[in-house]
Amino acid sequence: MSARVVDHPANTLGEGILWCEREQALYWTDIQAATLWRHRLADGQTRHWDMPERLGCLALCEADGWLLLGLASRLAFFHPEDDTLLPIVDVEPELPTRLNDGGCDRQGRFVFGTLHEPAPGETRRAIGAFYRLNADLTLERLNLPGVGISNSVAFSPDGRTMYFCDSPSRLIQCCDYGEQCGEPREFARVDDARGEPDGSAVDAAGFLWNAQWGLGRVVRYAADGRIDRIVDVPATQPTRPAFGGQRLDTLYITSARDGLSTEALAAQPLAGALFAADPGTTGLPESRFRGAPPGFGHSS
Repeated sequence: MSARVVDHPANTLGEGILWCEREQALYWTDIQAATLWRHRLADGQTRHWDMPERLGCLALCEADGWLLLGLASRLAFFHPEDDTLLPIVDVEPELPTRLNDGGCDRQGRFVFGTLHEPAPGETRRAIGAFYRLNADLTLERLNLPGVGISNSVAFSPDGRTMYFCDSPSRLIQCCDYGEQCGEPREFARVDDARGEPDGSAVDAAGFLWNAQWGLGRVVRYAADGRIDRIVDVPATQPTRPAFGGQRLDTLYITSARDGLSTEALAAQPLAGALFAADPGTTGLPESRFRGAPPGFGHSS
């Protein structure tokens, strides 16, 4: 199975893709360019918004028209149609970290992680963490181990299992999920030392689709961690998959050019593009954040 190009904005670090069924559009971020992107399928129109700082991840909101943004240093609400940005809370202001991967759980709470940004010559350390923003806008740290690069935040269809990883470990983990997180356990390991697990999505059958940075592929894992199928991507650094389209039967994939040499970019001119594949299965509707800015919607 191979992926095809949908759009080619040449993102430096395309990430965080998700499908909005209300707009029939894809949203994603170019983290390093501090840019939010939207691509509408009906007319093929692509638009972008400049952000005040790097945008690590995002979520749709139940409050119509709003997005929840995981900016480098803080969480904020954003309304694309009028460019309204409303800060919520700073995250790890005392640490050299930034927000990275995230997504909503089945209860409509936003779960995300951070990553360590080492100074020149410094070794990356597992000082990042995973957090949950509740509908009442309270922020709590989840009882999970520290991470160097948080990724692969996803949830089983019934919401009782959370998937996550610390990318440099090349290990995707899972845990029982509820008000607290259960003991982490190994789900799947990326054996090829050239690659790392990046972002993930779960399909309607409960299989996990993981983009694998450095290996040019998205892998579908069964519930027991067995590899079920592979989507080849014509760029070595795919970053995150998401199911979209009217029937949620297309797999969209962001990718990155970040860190590639001149020779590598010449060999893979599609690096940084938005891709799509026909996975032979369907996804789940994107979970939406249940909180809202005061006066702009219902929170519960």
